[in-house]
Amino acid sequence: MDALREWIQSPMQLRALPMERLPGLANDLRQRLIQSVSQTGGHFSSNLGTVELTIALHYVYNTPQDRLVWDVGHQTYAHKMLTGRMDKMSTLRQRGGLSGFPHRQESEYDAFGTAHSSTSISAALGMAKAAQITGSARKAVAIIGDGALTAGMAYEAMNNAGTSDCDVLVVLNDNDMSISPPVGALNQYLAELMSGRFYAQAKKISQQFLRNAPPLFALAKQLEQQTQQLIHPDTIFEKLGFTYTGPIDGHDVLGLVQALQKISQAKGPQFLHVVTRKGQGYARAEADPISYHGPGKFDPAIGLQASGSSKTTFTQVFGQWLCDMATQDARLVGITPAMREGSGMVAFSQRFPDRYHDVGIAEQHAVTFAAGLACEGLKPVVAIYSTFLQRAYDQLIHDVALQNLPVVFALDRAGLVGADGPTHAGMFDIAFTRCIPNMSVACPADENECRQLLSTAYAQDHPVTVRYPRGSGIGTPMSTDLQVLPWGRAEIRRTGRGVAILAFGPLLYEALKAAESMDATVVNMRWAKPLDLDMLAQMAQQHDRFITLEDGARMGGAGAAVLEALQDMGVHKPVLVMGFEDTFTEHGDPQELMQHYGLTATGIHQRMAQAWPDFYVTPPLRKVV
Repeated sequence: MDALREWIQSPMQLRALPMERLPGLANDLRQRLIQSVSQTGGHFSSNLGTVELTIALHYVYNTPQDRLVWDVGHQTYAHKMLTGRMDKMSTLRQRGGLSGFPHRQESEYDAFGTAHSSTSISAALGMAKAAQITGSARKAVAIIGDGALTAGMAYEAMNNAGTSDCDVLVVLNDNDMSISPPVGALNQYLAELMSGRFYAQAKKISQQFLRNAPPLFALAKQLEQQTQQLIHPDTIFEKLGFTYTGPIDGHDVLGLVQALQKISQAKGPQFLHVVTRKGQGYARAEADPISYHGPGKFDPAIGLQASGSSKTTFTQVFGQWLCDMATQDARLVGITPAMREGSGMVAFSQRFPDRYHDVGIAEQHAVTFAAGLACEGLKPVVAIYSTFLQRAYDQLIHDVALQNLPVVFALDRAGLVGADGPTHAGMFDIAFTRCIPNMSVACPADENECRQLLSTAYAQDHPVTVRYPRGSGIGTPMSTDLQVLPWGRAEIRRTGRGVAILAFGPLLYEALKAAESMDATVVNMRWAKPLDLDMLAQMAQQHDRFITLEDGARMGGAGAAVLEALQDMGVHKPVLVMGFEDTFTEHGDPQELMQHYGLTATGIHQRMAQAWPDFYVTPPLRKVV
């Protein structure tokens, strides 16, 4: 089928097309998606797998009146392209441009903002119940991936939905992948459901044959009713109260439309099991969906090329440290909530398979599982993104900290994450961890210090978080040993006068740049908790003013800890606390965002001039003594 001459601008135009045009539209949309993402980077293979499903949903349901809730939301590029945002796809994940996830302020078609896993069923059920309460005929659909079904929240929602009389549809996008291959008993169960397709196909063929002999057909029908439960028992979804349909081919757009048309007229909770292929339509992504999950820019004709960067990332530093420490200590156990690649644990999983545990997208379970291991004398290391630790806050407090168990939390993606935006930014971990008794919080400034502080954290007998950003630091040479640093001690990196800049984490190097022109002292604090109180008292004796600098939220963060400590000491001196203000950060290039939020050397000068105009001297006029 030829592609459309002019791209559709809304689902209303899509629904005006005859059904026979839809396969051609799917081909056209997939090619446009390949060209678009190859020029901007972004989530790729997951979006290729949902092209036909996206078309069918918008074709059958009256969006935006009917609500589509996408889970995790990293498969919605086709959805954006069909809902009037095609001409903005070149701005995807750039500052001021389109978000990489559904965003309620971006479009009326984005019914619910998503980016963390397993929230869609709860949200869609809430929307369906609201429609019921208000007497609306609006439909609600949750589209959830198989990996997201490893999270307990999805089952909490289905448990609730199954006993309601709400008209809600859950579409399971079963591609046998999340980012990594899915794990656990649920994946095995879905594979068994897939095998049921062969039973269904055999049944269809036998019915076509037996219909020509009515007595035999009646007998076969009776036998089928007696044996069906032995061959194809009720699914877990039916046991939870849903009417189950599937599995069906998720790349047959006409079959999808027909199935959805029937389901849309049904009452009560419905469950549609759709089988797709991650990377569908682009051979390289089909063959390697993991590498093509979230690539940068690439040439579609060539595919991904090896990165030319020689810098080691913080994630790689952690991965190497984990293997080195595991070699030295047989008690070490590594845990990830479905982020093996993202957290740098591939090598560890291969070298130490018996001590590697991917628990699925189940952050709460990951933390309490680690607590159980620690109770028995093992040394668990939980590799988890800062933003995902938020999902296990009760477990962090109640199951780990309250019992003072020696669990190390390696918090990747602390601070800005760039293109993934506010849903993935690690802005809050200093604030929400330092207030917990027994917890300690380490803030390494560079790659080598990250390795050292991981070793220091591991040596403790209580819980410690080590937070580090996405990407590379300044490229400091790496030590090969497992050096443990002095506990809770900061270091002076530059001696000056007047102002002491207390830097927490990688912004140390912006502080050093700023200090040159103002002759300030710079302290690498290393720890947000415990603070080095001796160093703080020394700085208070020698300096008139303080600047604190962190890549986290100002409210309750490391700077707030400094203010609290100075007050306890009876020190009353001006303190300029620099970090992220009381707002969610944007998506975009990390360096551009750092400049926008004033967390650079230039930003330090500008904030000083605003806060202390009587004290501040224009940098070029102030000479280093």
